[in-house]
Amino acid sequence: MPAVSKGDGMRGLAVFISDIRNCKSKEAEIKRINKELANIRSKFKGDKALDGYSKKKYVCKLLFIFLLGHDIDFGHMEAVNLLSSNKYTEKQIGYLFISVLVNSNSDLIRLINNGIKNDLGSRNPTFMNLALHCIANVGSREMAEAFASQIPSILVAGDTMDSVKQSAALCLLRLNRTSPDLVPMGEWTARVVHLLNDQHLGVVTAAASLITTLAQKSPEDFKTSIALAVARLSRIVTSASIDLQDYTYYFVAAPWLSVKLLRLLQCYTPPEDAALRSRLTECLETILNKAQEPPKSKKVQHSNAKNAVLFEAIALIIHYDSEPTLLVRACNQLGQFLQHRETNLRYLALESMCTLASSEFSHEAVKTHIDTVIKSLKTERDVSVRQRAVDLLYAMCDRSNSKQVVAEMLSYLENADYSIREEIVLKVAILAEKYAVDYTWYVDTILNLIRIAGDYVSEEVWYRVIQIVINRDDVQGYAAKTVFEALQAPACHENLVKVGGYILGEFGNLIAGDSRSSPLVQFDLLHSKFHLCSVPTRALLLSAYIKFINLFPEVKATIQDVLRSDSQLRNADVELQQRAIEYLRLSCIASTDILATVLEEMPPFPERESSILAKLKRKKGPGNLPDIDDARWNVNGNTEHIEGNEATDKFSPSLMTNRPRAASSSPTLLGSGTTVSHPFTDLLNLNSTPSAGASLLVDVLLDSSTPASADVSEDNFSRFVCKNNGVIFENQLLQIGLKSEYRQNLGRIYVFFGNKTPTQFLGFSSSLTCSDALRTQLNIHAKPVDPTVQGGAQLQQILNIECVSDFTDAPVLDIQFRYGGALQNIAVKLPVMLNKFFQPTEMTSQDFFQRWKQLGLPQQEVQTIFNAKHPMDRDVTNAKIIGFGVALLDGVDPNPTNFVGAGVIHTKSTQVGCLLRLEPNIQAEMYRLTLRTSRESVSQRLCDLLSEQF
Repeated sequence: MPAVSKGDGMRGLAVFISDIRNCKSKEAEIKRINKELANIRSKFKGDKALDGYSKKKYVCKLLFIFLLGHDIDFGHMEAVNLLSSNKYTEKQIGYLFISVLVNSNSDLIRLINNGIKNDLGSRNPTFMNLALHCIANVGSREMAEAFASQIPSILVAGDTMDSVKQSAALCLLRLNRTSPDLVPMGEWTARVVHLLNDQHLGVVTAAASLITTLAQKSPEDFKTSIALAVARLSRIVTSASIDLQDYTYYFVAAPWLSVKLLRLLQCYTPPEDAALRSRLTECLETILNKAQEPPKSKKVQHSNAKNAVLFEAIALIIHYDSEPTLLVRACNQLGQFLQHRETNLRYLALESMCTLASSEFSHEAVKTHIDTVIKSLKTERDVSVRQRAVDLLYAMCDRSNSKQVVAEMLSYLENADYSIREEIVLKVAILAEKYAVDYTWYVDTILNLIRIAGDYVSEEVWYRVIQIVINRDDVQGYAAKTVFEALQAPACHENLVKVGGYILGEFGNLIAGDSRSSPLVQFDLLHSKFHLCSVPTRALLLSAYIKFINLFPEVKATIQDVLRSDSQLRNADVELQQRAIEYLRLSCIASTDILATVLEEMPPFPERESSILAKLKRKKGPGNLPDIDDARWNVNGNTEHIEGNEATDKFSPSLMTNRPRAASSSPTLLGSGTTVSHPFTDLLNLNSTPSAGASLLVDVLLDSSTPASADVSEDNFSRFVCKNNGVIFENQLLQIGLKSEYRQNLGRIYVFFGNKTPTQFLGFSSSLTCSDALRTQLNIHAKPVDPTVQGGAQLQQILNIECVSDFTDAPVLDIQFRYGGALQNIAVKLPVMLNKFFQPTEMTSQDFFQRWKQLGLPQQEVQTIFNAKHPMDRDVTNAKIIGFGVALLDGVDPNPTNFVGAGVIHTKSTQVGCLLRLEPNIQAEMYRLTLRTSRESVSQRLCDLLSEQF
């Protein structure tokens, strides 16, 4: 960089800054600034032409005033004029002013681009660097459009100086992050890889950052970088510090470049070439060996640089997960850090060992450190480190140490920080279930969990223990005895009362032979907790009482007196009142046989995977976004496929819900009565009666004739035909998730916007557009959103939808925001389809075929035959048809392999009945789908939507 001459000191600027600093009050400062602004304005408007030095000085003063927090509305043109100067200092000030004050919407952007283009073509390395820095600092889409194709040629040109190559690589990296669609992939990509062989390590460092980012987007285009990265890494780690004297940081050779090369290698699988793989293994072993050497300096910078390379090497070893020796060595090295005096190292070691625990090669090695981890859990002062210790205990748990791990977690839970108690509860519940050889131990553990941290025991946890007890005959008596004893404590948590009410209502007869737990004693014990409980728990206890009448006729009169009391029959809560009236009437008029049939023991629950895992994943999800993926983490960190739209309340025992049990023909009276809107059953409050015909919905689909500035994303649109929750769009900046629910012709969608970057989004807006026809068929009201989305945060928008008539098109969600000064435009096709307004209809076989014949006109039927795109799994097909919205009718079709369904499409203007029949041909791997409705357009649209799902 050229030296700044003594005459460039700008004495006038120094005097002005001194005056500002000497101001005694805010008023005096504003007065001095206004005086200076008036002077500068008069100089700019004067007849006398200003020389370059004066322009530079006045532009500097304006920049300083702006940095003090005052608005600047002039001087931009003078700053642009400085770009044409041949003096470095004047050009530098011009670029500085533009980078800070000029936005991408400025009218001067074309002049600025011309000035930048002239400097890029000047071949003067100083001017080229200034221009590249300005492009990177502004980083707008307009600049990406203007220079994204020119910068790669500068980067790979043979005569470009090293400092310019560095700036060009970092500038291209910045443009790729802000406008990845505008950075072209061409022949330069093969040439930029060879920059890893450049003699100038500054160029290699900048190129490694660029290649890593580009390789994540197009791995195949940069696969040749693996060999070059390994070769360069080998030269670094095997070199003496004197060989890289200019790039040695506190006796560590090129630590930043080493970290970047190791990170680049994590974009790919292990090298296939044996020699290359051996060389890389040698590099990793060398890094691990150097970590064991005595430190060459006592300064913290030396240990930081050394450990940065070490942890990145361990991350690569974990990523490859193919070298048992390296994995065990990495585990042992991390084990040494568990007792290090530096808190950050302890945190990183615990975090890395959590990942190592998932490898079959290193899991046993990780388990050897269990005593150290437990000690860390008990003695560590930093809560974040304690949380990582809990994560590691969870990850290293298996059948051999499960009781020890669970016991330590329960012990720590009593004194744990409130912020992590719920997470520990979920992990204890998962481990107790996963490794329960003796289910009496599982029951004891969960009840102990409720006793210690009842407020943090979610519904999923106690639902699950009830499900397991009902499904296992060998543990039912023990569970009844244990909860009976637990309920005798003077103070019981409400969750324990729920579990006790359910289990004693089902299996209280198994312990009734003991006089200490006679039927009357059981009833008195439960009823003593009644007045302390919330309404849902009281409803559950009333259901347990009616079960007692069936199990123990001798307490019938006592229970009837309770049901007959004014506090029940005239209860202010309609649910409790209705249950009391119905149960009392049932106990009075029903014969013993009828009572036994209606109130028989609950049938076993269908075997399902635990919903607690999904709860834990949501708790640990990135950016706190809602869990709407179709994968669930198991205890070792791997993913297991589950049904995509698995609601948490599907595991809730029928005692608490209104859903009938498929496993039994008898009705479930413990869930009868009016529907109670609880958060886990009616998240969107759509069970409430729509007000005034939903006339309050406002059509916000305005300006539909204006085309969207971005291509409409339809990648995940078809995935939502048979499900309502999921991620509809995701790129490197933003994740958009949907959670929706529909009732008749009304729907509500929660749209979650997740900022995946550490930088805030400014000017955030979300609007809807649609075709002219769709505007008459759908009414959508969108609630406004906050214009600012903080880094790593989540923003929610609610859309209320009314279906006026049948439709085929879908609205488009347009999102605009500024990221790093660049305007981002995203358009996503919103999955609002006609089948979302289905109401399933149950029909007998006779009714179905009678209605099928009535819809026999040619225009009422649509039929298609198509090849299966996915494996022909019957359970998956069942789930998709139910997710489509119709009722799946079992035993209706004479051919048991066929699927038939029925439903009604609800619109504001009319209702359209629909019957469907899906006939699979396993041998030919084909389907025949037939739909009959009263409207041809509806039949065709539903057929198009459903046929794409198989």
